[in-house]
Amino acid sequence: MPTPTKGRRLGGGPAHERLMLANLATALFEHGRITTTEAKAKRLRPLAERLVTFAKRGDLHARRRVLMVVRDKTIVHELFTEIGPRYATRPGGYTRVTKLGPRKGDNAPMVVVELVEPLAEATVAEATGAAKRAAKERAEAEAKAAEVNPAEPTAADEAGKA
Repeated sequence: MPTPTKGRRLGGGPAHERLMLANLATALFEHGRITTTEAKAKRLRPLAERLVTFAKRGDLHARRRVLMVVRDKTIVHELFTEIGPRYATRPGGYTRVTKLGPRKGDNAPMVVVELVEPLAEATVAEATGAAKRAAKERAEAEAKAAEVNPAEPTAADEAGKA
C-alpha cells in the first residue's frame, strides 16, 4: 500500500489519512476545539490554518478549494461567514495545541487543538449586546408609556413618596 513520502504517517493509506484529517478539520471548525493525539494534531494544524486562510480570502475559488476538504456545506458556510472574517487582521497562527498528558488505554500523548479566539466568546458577546439592546428598548417603551399616561402614578413615583 503506498504511503506519503513526507511527514508523519497516521496509519493506513494516503486516502485514509486525507479523510481522517478532513474529518478532524470539520470537527475543529464545528466545535471550536477537539481532543486528539499529538501526531494527528501536528498533521492537522497546517491543514486547518490553510483552510482558515482560504476563508479569509472569501472568493468562490477559495470556497471550492475548502469544499474539496470539508464536505459539510454548513461548516464551510460557518467557516467563511464567521471564522474567516474574525481572523481578517491576524497574519496566521489561528490554532493552538495544548498538551494534556497520556491517554489511559494506550499511553498515547493527547492534546487539545482549538481555534485561538474561541467561538464561545463571540456568542457571549453577541448575547450580551442583544440583552443590552432589549433593556434599552424596554426603557424607551416605558418612557413613552409614562408620557402618554402622566396622571397614573408609576411604581418609581410610589417608591419615592414612601
